[in-house]
Amino acid sequence: MRSDDSRMLQQTRIFPTFVTVFLAIVVHLNEFNVFMGNQSIKTATTTTFRIIHTKMPKTHTKCRGTNLSYPRNDKILRFPVPDNKVSWDTPYTGYKPVDYTADSVLSGPVWADIDVRKPRTPQPRWNTVDGKIDRQSHTGHYVIDEFGVPRNPVGRTGVRGRGCLGRWGPNHAADPIVTRWKRNEKFEVMKNTSNNKPVLQFVAIQRRDTGEWAIPGGMVDPGEQISVTLKREFGEEALNTLESSKDEKEDITRKLNELFCRGEEIYRGYVDDPRNTDNSWMETVAFNFNDDDGTSVGKFNLHAGDDAVGVKWTDINSEIKLYASHKNFIHETAKRLGADW
Repeated sequence: MRSDDSRMLQQTRIFPTFVTVFLAIVVHLNEFNVFMGNQSIKTATTTTFRIIHTKMPKTHTKCRGTNLSYPRNDKILRFPVPDNKVSWDTPYTGYKPVDYTADSVLSGPVWADIDVRKPRTPQPRWNTVDGKIDRQSHTGHYVIDEFGVPRNPVGRTGVRGRGCLGRWGPNHAADPIVTRWKRNEKFEVMKNTSNNKPVLQFVAIQRRDTGEWAIPGGMVDPGEQISVTLKREFGEEALNTLESSKDEKEDITRKLNELFCRGEEIYRGYVDDPRNTDNSWMETVAFNFNDDDGTSVGKFNLHAGDDAVGVKWTDINSEIKLYASHKNFIHETAKRLGADW
């Protein structure tokens, strides 16, 4: 074959591959305008999300401890894991975690996996998208342990199995941090007199299961885009859209679409959650949506719904106490917006 013909054949083979990769990148980015530092990628949509990459926590504390019972079951006590024994790289010869998976998970609801440790059980496709289920971790590639199930990437927790979490490995959630500036009767932004920084408020819900205050988030359904989860969970838990009339839902949807068309990613990764086990753990993507002038969601009447028993606008400061890692997300939000802490 002539050299010219050979080069043409190579180009012909390479071109479809290039087009496929290019189209895959375009499709992946089509939902967002992504900003990386001073660089931006424009798409045809009007949605703008600023993406911030974060690191995996070095350790966890909410899911281990001495005489610490597992959530929703006081009879299940975690095997003690001291600070210097959390890492899987550190030998812990006496480590004997209790094996626990809640009955609500074992009953086989649609949101839960089967017990893949049983003989002749079909194995999920770990570290990838398995059908509609995303089994990838924001922390990177996770290890499959000697029992054939994922191993917690941060370390030991004192409990083996899934606890009350449905998925082996990462259980994906999304947390919308909806904020506004605190204002006085004259609609002026209030400031902390000691540092002259503006006071920021966020919508907090009181969890039905623990009674703790938290960000109104929830689990990402199989095949669901995170942007959809963020709006759905906020509407259901903070605005009680599940029980709203048709007209109320339309008004809420319109205002949420206006606010949620732009946002800033605050965190993406592992969550130090009390439900975590050696084989199942929570991960989230937290976005901040700030109602800067207080004219959209900032004027909404909040109504607790779904898994929440209370909801309120909460002042942000360093004394705030929240569920799991939520205080860290709120602190990061305050720093990004230059608010009082």
